[in-house]
Amino acid sequence: MSRYTNPPFEIHVHGEVLLRQQVNFEQIQEALKPLWKYAGSRSLTAAAASAYEEEPGIQFDPAKHLLQICWTVPGDDDFRQALDEMCMGLNELAETGAPIEVTFYDAEFDDEESDGDDEEARDDFAMYFVGPTPAAIMQVQRDLLVQDTIALMERHFDGSELGDVVAAIDKLFEQRFDVLVTSMQLGKPPRGLGGSSGSSGRGSGGRKPRHLH
Repeated sequence: MSRYTNPPFEIHVHGEVLLRQQVNFEQIQEALKPLWKYAGSRSLTAAAASAYEEEPGIQFDPAKHLLQICWTVPGDDDFRQALDEMCMGLNELAETGAPIEVTFYDAEFDDEESDGDDEEARDDFAMYFVGPTPAAIMQVQRDLLVQDTIALMERHFDGSELGDVVAAIDKLFEQRFDVLVTSMQLGKPPRGLGGSSGSSGRGSGGRKPRHLH
């Protein structure tokens, strides 16, 4: 049962994480403890179902070593702390880098009642990243940025013309990785990895549609 009587948000978490072969359910349950504790449950199994029946919830496919999350929980902005803690746990279990999308839907906003006025939903969106190493996380961040940039620029240019753009993105990530390696050698903790990073936004371009299955 959620800690909130009237939660301000419906929070949707969506992503797939490929896990190392030796990872078992108990380790996954411990890594995801911040989520199921936030939902007011005593175990991952008890919290695995989403607030919406049409969403698969939290599932682990042992044959594919795949953690699949399509799960909605009522909550507030303090859920971001649970997400940060979850990412730290999943970093220890992940085989490769993976993105996790998190959308905060304004639970009090009514699309129909708001027609014609200036009221906007307090929706928010953020990308979180997990991975076994900083390099793995940077790789998936780079791949997503390249995909988004090409999709945007192909409205105006042919894909064959965008090689220099991709090269420029690669150079930026190479520079970031060099800085990260240097900071780790000096004993400084890496920043901006294993948690929220990159895209986030509030109330722009209309409401983000829910995932359909």
